[in-house]
Amino acid sequence: MDDARRRRVLFGIMLSIFLGAMESTVVATAMPKVVGSLGGLSIYSWVFSGFLLTSTVTMPLWGRLSDLYGRRPTYLVGLVIFLVGSALSGAAQNMTELIVFRMLQGLGAGSLITIGMTIIGELFGLERRAKMQGYFSGVWGLASLVGPLLGGILADHVSWRWVFYINVPFGLVGMALIATGLAGETRPARRPVIDYAGLALFAAGVSSLLVAVVSAGRTASWQRLDVAAPIAIAVLALVGFVRVERRAADPIVPLRLFANRIVVAAVVSGFLAGVAMFGAISFVPLFMQSVTGSTATEAGFVLTPFVLGWVACSILSARLVFRVGYRALVFAGMLCLALAFLLFSRWSATLTQAEAMRDVLVAGIGMGFNMVPMLIAVQSAVERQDLGIATSMTQFFRAVGGAIGVSVMGTVLTWRLGAGLPMASALHGVFVVGLVVSAAAVGSALLVPAGRARELARGDMRGEPTRAGG
Repeated sequence: MDDARRRRVLFGIMLSIFLGAMESTVVATAMPKVVGSLGGLSIYSWVFSGFLLTSTVTMPLWGRLSDLYGRRPTYLVGLVIFLVGSALSGAAQNMTELIVFRMLQGLGAGSLITIGMTIIGELFGLERRAKMQGYFSGVWGLASLVGPLLGGILADHVSWRWVFYINVPFGLVGMALIATGLAGETRPARRPVIDYAGLALFAAGVSSLLVAVVSAGRTASWQRLDVAAPIAIAVLALVGFVRVERRAADPIVPLRLFANRIVVAAVVSGFLAGVAMFGAISFVPLFMQSVTGSTATEAGFVLTPFVLGWVACSILSARLVFRVGYRALVFAGMLCLALAFLLFSRWSATLTQAEAMRDVLVAGIGMGFNMVPMLIAVQSAVERQDLGIATSMTQFFRAVGGAIGVSVMGTVLTWRLGAGLPMASALHGVFVVGLVVSAAAVGSALLVPAGRARELARGDMRGEPTRAGG
């Protein structure tokens, strides 16, 4: 691929990743306008939960389908689904329609970051791949920061419907860039055999698990039937899924990947980091508003250093990984996360905004130092035929960890408030849970093999020697 086509692909993927990441946060500030227009206050939380459910469940499926059918057609199909869901969401006439269309949008969004990161892993040798993954993680972080601001501006000055419509023109540009840049892509040599049974069991199992987690987080109870029943279904479906995958010719999730120590390390550390990350994002603003008396805008602004630290250290870690290796960076990142939650657990009503931003910055640095190195490690450790599913699994387990973390921490908060504790003390309990998880994450860094990046790489994804460094 010549440089001009490679640049088209890069810009197209960057635009698509930005849209997919922004859609996770842009809706939040527009929801008061949406409820005022469509009603449905009692079910509006499913506008978020539905998108999270379908985008998370489909991450590994999109990754595997791109391995079987090629990156270009799979990515374009996912992008089309995302844009159709966006257009329909903007045209929704009631809250039920909006929830359904948001789930369709999430179905496509599951492909954008997953396959985008996979394509980057395929286009470049080890050193350039590391730099690009750092930049693209920065795009993800920037989109998360811009989303709430853009959602508020569009809702206040244009229409809440443009929170969704705005994806369409930019998404079409991204499609054109990717379609032309990846034209002539080599397809897999043999015709794939779709593992329909495995696909159905995986979707049913993970969907049931996430429904249970969302319900538990909303009710702060894990004993209710609407929580226990989906968990039971999830266990049965996932046990059946593992049995099916062992016999499938082209499994949706090849179980052989979990014999790779780097993949296991990425899954465990990603899950624990996801629990901690989403815990910080969800409960830090609540502390600022409920305990220190900050406004919603001030509380939201406190998270800015989190994103900036994440972006800066994602780029920095991608460069350092060749000097110090994966383990040292992941270990340092997890230590920063643990330190951040230790600082959070000591917050009081006298906390200033500057002190909060300082402590949140430490958490952002921690995320930046562990996510990109593990992504690079996984992409460098697997065969090309498994690149899509391996990349998507790192994203998937982090997302599932985030959903479970928010639910568990929310349950702890409700229990402590129900016991008569003041909000500050109740939130301290939440941050202690985050500290325990972060401490476990520090331990998970020891699963990452020691050694420099080039020593641990299987080889350049394009068939070049690893020592060439791209």
